[in-house]
Amino acid sequence: MMKYHNIKNLKFEGDLLVITIDENEKTFYLNEVSPVLKGASEKERSIFEISPSGYGNHWPLLDEDLSIDGLLGIVHSPLQKRKTA
Repeated sequence: MMKYHNIKNLKFEGDLLVITIDENEKTFYLNEVSPVLKGASEKERSIFEISPSGYGNHWPLLDEDLSIDGLLGIVHSPLQKRKTA
């Protein structure tokens, strides 16, 4: 399985999500990335899973998922089919 990102130290500071991604601390405004997390209780926010591959995070009590690529603004193009002769 391909490893996407190294995710550490996910925490909330008020209405901010602070997460270390690939050894760089990043800060995200919750109202921009997840209204669900913005409105969640401290308990709901505190129970989360980081995917083993580093693809994203999941909050099971909220059924909320955030992809790391999405947070970082990385867009993947769909694979194009090759033409055959």
